[in-house]
Amino acid sequence: MPDYHDDLRLAHVLADAADATTMDRFKALDLKVETKPDMTPVTEADKSTEELIRGHLHRARPRDAILGEEFGVEGTGPRRWVIDPIDGTKNYVRGVPVWATLISLMEAGEDGFQPVVGLVSAPALNRRWWAAKGAGAFTGRSLTSASRLQVSKVERIADSSFAYSSLTGWEEQGRLDGFMDLTRACWRTRGYGDFWPYMMVAEGSVDICAEPELSLWDMAANAIIVEEAGGRFTSLDGVPGPGGGNAAASNGTLHHELLGYLNQRY
Repeated sequence: MPDYHDDLRLAHVLADAADATTMDRFKALDLKVETKPDMTPVTEADKSTEELIRGHLHRARPRDAILGEEFGVEGTGPRRWVIDPIDGTKNYVRGVPVWATLISLMEAGEDGFQPVVGLVSAPALNRRWWAAKGAGAFTGRSLTSASRLQVSKVERIADSSFAYSSLTGWEEQGRLDGFMDLTRACWRTRGYGDFWPYMMVAEGSVDICAEPELSLWDMAANAIIVEEAGGRFTSLDGVPGPGGGNAAASNGTLHHELLGYLNQRY
């Protein structure tokens, strides 16, 4: 199995630089906010952070392609860095500390591009999570100061904690009834939002989570962290990996039942 230690170390360097940029503008009174064509907000910090990461990658990995939320795809080849400079921009704009920079390296294989390195850095929460293929998942402030992640061992939906981002999108897909049935069947539900539920699944503090509509940059880093912690990450239709346009993550044991609820259609 390939060794991705150097790529993981680079991801930490990128995250350190991104954290400095995003924290410098977090809660700034003169923060500039625009609306993108899809009606979602984007800030000057989103753009400057992605530009910063791209600049580092051009110098450190000039042959690798880059896909970012704000500036699209650049380059071709079997290795592609996938960047979400600020996942949770709406929180960032309002001063809520639940937002993160998501960095992933994906490699081409028989099943298309799949993540081999993932890092999620949430500096306003003072938290960071990361993983590399075959090397496990970890949380801490650095590679040398970390603890290993492990999903929960909960075996019943009735005993599970279910995390989600919002109700938006479930009804549009005809999945709202199944979603609501799932919330009633679980022990506990909470709308933590964005990257955080997936990190909680990897930590074992949440057992299942799902979102009905996502982009690749929202999921690539989360997917490998959940999987390397012993969990499962698929689309709502059960296709493994982050390429399905939506996501279901679990401790593995509950995954089939989770998908069963979310695929109940009216």
